[in-house]
Amino acid sequence: MSPPIRRGVELTPEQPVSRLVELAATAEDAGFDAAFVSSHYNNRDPFQTLGAIAERTDSIRLGPGVANPHESHPVALASRMATLDEHAGGRGVFGIGPGDPSTLRNLGVDSDDRSLRSVLEAFKVAKRLWAGERVDHDGTFQADDAGLNYEPPGDLPVYVGGEGPHMCRMAAKHADGLLFNGSHPRDLAWAGDRVEEGLGERPDHRGEFDFLAYASVSVATEREAAREAARPPVAFIAAGTPEPVLSRHDIDPERAAAVGEKISEGRFEAAFEQVSPGMIDAFAAAGTVDDVADRLAAVLEHADGVVCGSPLGPELDEAVALASEALELAEERV
Repeated sequence: MSPPIRRGVELTPEQPVSRLVELAATAEDAGFDAAFVSSHYNNRDPFQTLGAIAERTDSIRLGPGVANPHESHPVALASRMATLDEHAGGRGVFGIGPGDPSTLRNLGVDSDDRSLRSVLEAFKVAKRLWAGERVDHDGTFQADDAGLNYEPPGDLPVYVGGEGPHMCRMAAKHADGLLFNGSHPRDLAWAGDRVEEGLGERPDHRGEFDFLAYASVSVATEREAAREAARPPVAFIAAGTPEPVLSRHDIDPERAAAVGEKISEGRFEAAFEQVSPGMIDAFAAAGTVDDVADRLAAVLEHADGVVCGSPLGPELDEAVALASEALELAEERV
């Protein structure tokens, strides 16, 4: 069995690959045990990035955060993941989810295609391929006598990325872990209840389950600088958040909708300006090391570990080290 993940970091390939390799090496030295590279077609390719990171690191576990079964055929995606695991010496972690709706719309994928079933079928078939089977499948995608013509990796850990109730339950029943998109203890408490429901149907042979908060983190020595840096990711989070979650945090749904409208119009700076302090409080752990440690300690009351996601902070090299420091303090405070 692979060891559980407790301290992860998300690296976004808006930056050049060489830059992310440096940041991943910094993260490994700072004590992070996993690095996820976000997967959106309009950024650099996550698997090429992860392959480069594998060559520069020794122990940190590596995977997409998260790939989806819509941009490439799930069988091809399984092979890319197996290749990464081989190249990284057995450090692969398969992060998979339904994909970001705003970018997938550019590829002609509508919301109906982003189903729980497509994610479940994709990683179930991947597990069969990794076990060395040849696979026939006719569901949300088709495969006829598909197989890997090289040594398969065996059973790679699968972490499902998502935040809806059905996805949380499905992950707990069928996968090795959940990457829950959330930064607030209220949301993690809610997700924890959904995970418990899924674990009630989990077969014993699937072993332990890892419930991770995939949190938007922004940390700096100056509180306001960290909160300002959190505006862009919080804008995208708020724009896609369903009304019941907005209500949970007393956020005006009309204001969140206005943020989303500006994003869809390509008026990003105007969207970021519409982000309220309450949105930052709800959808990011942002501030000084002490601020972020307090928030992550509250999150860890419900989750097994944390992946520190975008933006990390206004100064990336500093932010990686500060985020690790905040996580260490948070673990002490739980």
